[in-house]
Amino acid sequence: MTFTDWGLIDYKEAWDRQRAIAEQVLAEKQRPKATAQQVILCEHPHVYTLGRHGKINNLLVNERFLSDINATYYHVDRGGDITYHGPGQIVGYPILDLERLRLGLKQYIFNLEEIIIHTLKDWAITAGRLQGATGVWVAADTAQARKICAIGVRASRFVTTHGFALNVNTDLSYYRHINPCGFVDKGVTSMQQEFGKQVDIEEVKERLKKYFLLWINLTL
Repeated sequence: MTFTDWGLIDYKEAWDRQRAIAEQVLAEKQRPKATAQQVILCEHPHVYTLGRHGKINNLLVNERFLSDINATYYHVDRGGDITYHGPGQIVGYPILDLERLRLGLKQYIFNLEEIIIHTLKDWAITAGRLQGATGVWVAADTAQARKICAIGVRASRFVTTHGFALNVNTDLSYYRHINPCGFVDKGVTSMQQEFGKQVDIEEVKERLKKYFLLWINLTL
């Protein structure tokens, strides 16, 4: 497994680059030596993205307001509803061949959630799953359930694109302009908010890499 950090990158540019890499992986699937499994980490300028089956009315503002808050909007080809990406949030794009890993899509999403849950434990943040919803949640089984990591993926002929968005030091005020992931009765949070102070985002990336490698070694 290889890791690449694209730093702060425009969402559309990252989306185009993902698709190009995925096409390369698909083209090489039949070769004896397949392309390495890849995980791309990055951050984006303020942007809202809506999944292919999401509802546009979960975006609560118009284009003019988006311009006023320096945000953009894209309707994309991943699963899930609407979410926000911005500085201080780690976005992960694993481009993996699930066929090679002998994984179905549901198990893959479960494993992504598990990687995030273990990473958060290193900052003494207890998180888990909310029944009927993807992603990672704090206080999932209570009325105070709040999402700390959104997950929305796509798989084409078993090759994945899109991935997860982990709120580290994210400006949570941007979530006021959407119904996050389509929920009107659930909150959002960040590692900074739960930990009580700003978190070293580079250290979080290193822990994510650690748990990805542990997972891949157990899988192969």
